[in-house]
Amino acid sequence: MNTFEIITLAFNLIICIPSLASATRFDSWWIRGFDFPRIQISFLILINLGLALVAYSFQQPWHFIILGALVLCLAYQFWLIFPYTILAKKQVLDYKGGPSDNEISILVSNVLMTNRAYQKLIDLINYRNPDIFLTLESDKDWEEALDQLEDRYPYTVKVPLDNLYGMHLYSKLPLTDMEVRYLIKDDIPSIHGFVGLENGLKAKIHCLHPRPPSPSESDTSTNRDAEILLVGDKIEKNPKLTLVFGDLNDVAWSRTTKIFQRVSGLMDPRRGRGFFNTFTTKYYLLRWPLDHVFHSDDFTLIDISREKHIGSDHFPMYIKLNYAPEKKASQEKLDLDESQKEWAKEKIQKGKETN
Repeated sequence: MNTFEIITLAFNLIICIPSLASATRFDSWWIRGFDFPRIQISFLILINLGLALVAYSFQQPWHFIILGALVLCLAYQFWLIFPYTILAKKQVLDYKGGPSDNEISILVSNVLMTNRAYQKLIDLINYRNPDIFLTLESDKDWEEALDQLEDRYPYTVKVPLDNLYGMHLYSKLPLTDMEVRYLIKDDIPSIHGFVGLENGLKAKIHCLHPRPPSPSESDTSTNRDAEILLVGDKIEKNPKLTLVFGDLNDVAWSRTTKIFQRVSGLMDPRRGRGFFNTFTTKYYLLRWPLDHVFHSDDFTLIDISREKHIGSDHFPMYIKLNYAPEKKASQEKLDLDESQKEWAKEKIQKGKETN
């Protein structure tokens, strides 16, 4: 083996590790961390395939084994991210009609607690004029900066915290039966209740920001997974008028998020439309979708957009939906099998036991 072949072999073996590790159900932070950069991993596998084709003579059996392993890893990564490309079938139908009283628009923004460019978010809110907006990582300073909007957004739920998990919900539409809950961790809040639409109906809302798996936050993904799946479990299998939104600290294509969809019966409007990568704003080539809006199948999509930079490490997400119960049968949910249901229950139980 020459030097180029040895170096290529080392790179080829290393790039197989993310696919092999993330295919397991281990929840250590470094393993679950491979769930996030699947787009980037796919490009690195493609580069490694090119290197292998140049470096190997294919006169040895292991040359073909390594090449086959790379192809399988690429296929695995592509299989996971493909539903979020424009080549895939849209899960949520586009709304074709005109303005109505069935609409609701939502802006979700992880503001980054240390970010003090308040006016950038305020300008975005004034431009988009959402019915509801949710801020995450917002503290007392952010609360005071947003006070000027309360004339237009009189219905609020405020949870200012200095631990990066504060959240504030502002609404033009009436909020009722609102609760702040600490589902898994006693310092990680979530907001739950109902919002009244202009058509007189009430939609159930859940606002989430679970703790991510990382060496500085949590050694495993158990707490995050348990909080997401617990909300999914509480939503009936055939939900009506339900919205779940926030920074889930999980990507759209992860096992947890997909099983959340399967358990809850909710829809992801990004499927068939694009990645809508919201994190991170700092590095163009290292981005993935952390900020989400899921909804029941009685909504269709009017608009979805990743918004401009507001000084945070996240881009805000905007979505506008139309209540259209007559379209339920035309929008395909993800199927749930018994093993996935059991895995979700185990995750929830484990999350409760560790706290």
